[in-house]
Amino acid sequence: MTDRVHPSAKPTANGGPKPTFPATKSQLSSANRPAYRPQPPQHRRGCACTLCCYLLLILFFLLLLAGGAGTVLYFLYRPHRPTFSVTSLKLSSLNLTTLSAKFDLTLSTTNPNDKILFSYDPTSVSVLSGDAHLAAATIPSFLHRQRNTTVLEASLESAEGAAESDAATQLKSSMRSKSEVALKVMLDTKVAAQMGAFRTPRVGIRVSCDGVAVSLPDGDKPATASAENTECEVDVRFKVWKWTLG
Repeated sequence: MTDRVHPSAKPTANGGPKPTFPATKSQLSSANRPAYRPQPPQHRRGCACTLCCYLLLILFFLLLLAGGAGTVLYFLYRPHRPTFSVTSLKLSSLNLTTLSAKFDLTLSTTNPNDKILFSYDPTSVSVLSGDAHLAAATIPSFLHRQRNTTVLEASLESAEGAAESDAATQLKSSMRSKSEVALKVMLDTKVAAQMGAFRTPRVGIRVSCDGVAVSLPDGDKPATASAENTECEVDVRFKVWKWTLG
């Protein structure tokens, strides 16, 4: 009785055994499973959001701290704006043809605060009629101490070319039919406040003094300007980048 020889299973192309048919459950699940694609890391976006939150929180606390410090300083020192007034304005000369004029101006400014000292930069002073600049000058810098009234004096003269502007041309034409012209005195400067060891940054202020009038010459009668204790308005002007607020 001879032994039967069974042929062995032929190897597949890659050397492994032939796949079984039908496919098993594991083979079906592997075939239907989507290919793995690695996702980009998300930690950078999370770090950026966290950093923004911290910066906003720090900014909020800084604003809160500044507001609290400002409130404390206000209740401690009770700050008040300085006051200005035109004591006198004398018209030395006036030429209606060239619109050149000379003025002698006397101002008084009062610091009403008990514990605040004001430090002024050089102050530009102008005399205007409408939009026409008649004369200008500069007052040197000065310190304004507590509970003190300081007298400022300036001699103002017309600048070259002032009569060539459109506003000056309109003013000369109106002077022919009027006996009196309204004037305005304007001051522009920067001031810092000192309260003990604390000193504020310098801020711009504009002082406007209305209610000044000049009577025009009539024959042998010279031109005169009338101004006596004219109160002025003080406006604080904050500069933010290229814009001036105030």
